[in-house]
This record gives sequence, C-alpha cells and structure tokens, in this order.
Amino acid sequence: MLTENKFSKYLIYAIGEIVLVVIGILIALSINNWNQERIQKNEEQTIVKNIHTEYLQNKTIIKKRIEEAELCEAALKQLMNIMGKDEDYLKKQNVDSLLFIAFDPPIFRPSENTISGLIQSGRLDLLQNKELVNLIYSWGRTMKSLTDRTARFTTLMDNDIFPYLTKKYSYKDIDTYGLLNWKEKSNLKVDKLQIFKEIEFENLTDGFLYWMVDNKNLFIELDLLIDKILKETQYD
Repeated sequence: MLTENKFSKYLIYAIGEIVLVVIGILIALSINNWNQERIQKNEEQTIVKNIHTEYLQNKTIIKKRIEEAELCEAALKQLMNIMGKDEDYLKKQNVDSLLFIAFDPPIFRPSENTISGLIQSGRLDLLQNKELVNLIYSWGRTMKSLTDRTARFTTLMDNDIFPYLTKKYSYKDIDTYGLLNWKEKSNLKVDKLQIFKEIEFENLTDGFLYWMVDNKNLFIELDLLIDKILKETQYD
C-alpha cells in the first residue's frame, strides 16, 4: 500500500514536471514568435518608409517628364502643321528649334531600388497592405509597357529619323539650341526646307508623334500610380 502511494506521488510529481516543461516551452515559443513578429513589423515599416521616400523622388521626376513630353508633342504637331507650306511661310518658323525639341523626347528612369530588392529577394510578402502590393504589381506592368514603347521610338529615331535628317538637314543648326550651343550656323549649303515637301518626313514625324503621345499617356498613368503608392505608404 505504501509502495502504491509512493508510486502515485512520483507519478504526480513527474506529470507536474512535464507540465511545467511544456508550459515553459510554450512560453518560450510565444516569446520567440512575438519577437519575430516585432522584427518583421519593424522591417515592414522601414520598407514602407523607403518606398514612400523613393516615390516622392519619382513624383518630382515624372512631373518634369510630363512637361517635357508635352513640349515635345507640341513641337511635333507644329512640324506636322507646317508640312507642305510655301517657302515664305516656312522661313518665318523657327524650324531648327522645333526639330531640336521634337526629336529630343524625355525618357523616364525611376528609382526602384526598394521594390526591386523586395521582389528579387522574395520578401514582398512582408508587406501586409495588399492594396500596396497590387499597386506595386501594377507599377511593374506599366513600366514594362513604357520600356517597350520607349524602345520603339528610340529605334525609330536611330534607324529612320536621324539617318534621314543626316542627309537632308544640318545637325549643327539644330544643335544651336542644345548643349553644343553653336553661335554660328553651318556654312554648308543645304536646302533645309525641302524636308517639308517630302511625304517621307511627314510620315516619319507622324509615326514618331504617335509613339510620343502614347509615351506621355503612360507617364500620366505612372504619375497616378505614384499618388496611390504615396497614399498607401503615408506614415506619421
């Protein structure tokens, strides 16, 4: 009988020890999970702040690019409007300046270090704000479209427009309005106004205008996305 009592006491004691160990493990796991969640929360807050800072910079850049795109579009439309006009009318236009602005389109190169790092490291799931995640994906798709369209009009310039103008017009006269800032125009004789009588130049200008307007619209779409991203990453 005494032996049974001792065994019961030992059994209760052993069970108690096990319960205490299990409770200790559960508490340790709970503390560890809490600590991990705290670390992830702090990391998420840092990422969100970095995204906000980055897209504030992108907002400033995109506003300038939209303004430049509008100037480029206006110059291209003016070129289209003077196609086929008589020589006296053409001589009154500042054609050199129009060509410089028209065929110097803006290119948008945003800062995407934070988002690229998240995607490449597979840590995008750190962001608990699903609307922000969706906006990031939308940004990526729109930037891909912009990159494709930029490649199209760059190819058009390099392969068609510049080779055409090289034979028909003076780059030195155009560069009077650029970084070279020539004080005197070309001494070589060339009938620069002839291009406004040729269907090839009209078609090249029209095609370039099409892609330029398309690009400007994507700039505007990206600008709206930036506003939404800034709203979702706003912090106190």
